[in-house]
Amino acid sequence: MPPPTPELAPGPDRFHEPCRQDCPWCGSRRLRTRLRTSDLLHHRPGTFTVDECRDCAHVFQNPRLSPEGLALYHRDFYEGRLEDYTDRLHTTRAGRRRHRAAARVMLALPEPESWLDVGTGHAHFPRTAKEFFTYTAFDGLDPTLRVARAQAEGRVEEAHCGYLAAPEVQARLRARYDVVSMFHHLEHTPDPRAELRAALTALRPGGHVLIDVPNPRSAFARLLGRWWIPYGQPRHLHLMPLDNLRAELEAQGCEIVGTDRKSPHLPYDISAAVGLVLGQVLPKRWLRVAAPLTAVASVADRALAPLLRRTPFSNSYRIVARKGR
Repeated sequence: MPPPTPELAPGPDRFHEPCRQDCPWCGSRRLRTRLRTSDLLHHRPGTFTVDECRDCAHVFQNPRLSPEGLALYHRDFYEGRLEDYTDRLHTTRAGRRRHRAAARVMLALPEPESWLDVGTGHAHFPRTAKEFFTYTAFDGLDPTLRVARAQAEGRVEEAHCGYLAAPEVQARLRARYDVVSMFHHLEHTPDPRAELRAALTALRPGGHVLIDVPNPRSAFARLLGRWWIPYGQPRHLHLMPLDNLRAELEAQGCEIVGTDRKSPHLPYDISAAVGLVLGQVLPKRWLRVAAPLTAVASVADRALAPLLRRTPFSNSYRIVARKGR
């Protein structure tokens, strides 16, 4: 039997970094607490605080988990049923449809010779994108060994295990790719700016970066509060408004090719919130009995998605940028 997982206390300890008094994005000291929440997925002890900058609207975990704390929660996720559930979401008809929509965005641009998908997991996106880019070599980068299994199954040509911003990874991947994609990846990184710089380092001059991230200004964030699944505590460290990410890419010498708040919307806000609430209020043995409630909520998510994606309720956005030559 594995040893019990240590409890994560809300204050400074080996699992947390010191609490910040300023915004990690713009440096402003005008912060406010957006929410406090427990671990709604694994039900570990402890409370996590999400702060928001009053000046630039950047949303971030504060205090932030230390590398040891992050490793603990990533292990829980990737070795548990939630990772299997997430993997199934990518292989459903709706998941494949989202991957195809994201790949089609790049069809208007010159066909890339090489493409790196960061945080690729089991490389479901490269497998789908290959339908449109037959002659493109797709590689995958992921901190887990899932990417090695994806390579063995032929979904990527090269598998790189690690973090994009790590110096040894940057040295290995420098100027190798025409496209670097990051789908719901930046919110997991301790330093999104460093991750963007690393992505541009991996690009050839004139290459493109394709990014999908949660939209912290979604009306669902206000409506659902701690039950809004993209808050993702404690694994989501940063939620960046579109204007912030656009400005940062431009500051790093990129030209913004396009943005989209509609098609990246993921229809799961209501059903995920229902599932989280049920997981908190019902004994585990009753969750299967309550499953029809989640199923009904999922139907509502999908039915409302064509409307919601065109409103402030859209929960994600996409940005495509070209690296300077």
